[in-house]
Amino acid sequence: LPSRIRCARDGDHRHRRRHHLSHQERRRILPNLYRQSTRVVLSDIVQTLSEIRAMLDVRGIHPRHRFGQNFLHDHNQIRRIIARAGVKHGDCVLEVGPGTGALTEALLEVGANIVACEIDRDMAAILTDRVIARAPEQVSLIVADCLDGKHKLSAELMAEIDRRFGGKSFKLVANLPYQAATPLIILLMTTRRDCIGQYATIQREVAQRLIASPRCGEYGPLSILSHLLSRTEIFAELPPSCFWPSPEVTSSMIAIEQLEQPPTFDVAALSAFMQTLFNKRRKQLGAILGRSGTWPAGIEPTMRPEELAPEQVVQLMHAR
Repeated sequence: LPSRIRCARDGDHRHRRRHHLSHQERRRILPNLYRQSTRVVLSDIVQTLSEIRAMLDVRGIHPRHRFGQNFLHDHNQIRRIIARAGVKHGDCVLEVGPGTGALTEALLEVGANIVACEIDRDMAAILTDRVIARAPEQVSLIVADCLDGKHKLSAELMAEIDRRFGGKSFKLVANLPYQAATPLIILLMTTRRDCIGQYATIQREVAQRLIASPRCGEYGPLSILSHLLSRTEIFAELPPSCFWPSPEVTSSMIAIEQLEQPPTFDVAALSAFMQTLFNKRRKQLGAILGRSGTWPAGIEPTMRPEELAPEQVVQLMHAR
């Protein structure tokens, strides 16, 4: 093996830090190397911050704030999210907001079958040149917004998921643009039963809302849906230094794993009911819904929406 690669097997970490493979060398050497050794470290193939900067500089472009572009370049965190998602060879993965493709390339190395969605045409050009050309059989790219408005997933993206994955279940693995994160998570959770897990980097504030409990300030419709439809946990906190440009907020990595049993309630009806409740979250239930009629055991008209457990919200919807 070339000395630049052999050091990853021999443990000569000082030698490995002094030498870097070109993209052409990676394409030629890495596929054979991965078959020979399971000890190759992912940091040998993940884009460095210098590479990301150079790819944009050579095209005369800059990260766009309106697209929420904060590129994840920390190799440890890229390894962490792929490991937590349990992605293995042949798994179907949706990636939204791939940017220059740092996470995409790492997913390709573990053998994922990928649909990537990128709204920025300049980033899409980088992905096409660097990633799609390398493995067209493994990844397809949709150049579009992942959403058709706030309440609907992109029809073009959903069609490509259905075509490429052929009805197989898939996972979202992504460093999500902050402005798209909440509606995308909700829509995948409530409308795509074939999305069995979401593993994403999101704003910590949104992550806290996903795991919030009753009587907490962050508790609301997002928390209730998350509790009723999934097992959700925050598995990492990321400082701004993990990204370029550095965001002004701390980020979290979240795992949202769909429950095996489908919901026994109408998700759309529950969403509308919660909207009615939490638009007036400081008022008593009796003032919102009226005090007459039947009230389920354990629920009083004097309670406020934020005091209800997720299961109680469903009971109250059915009772009213």
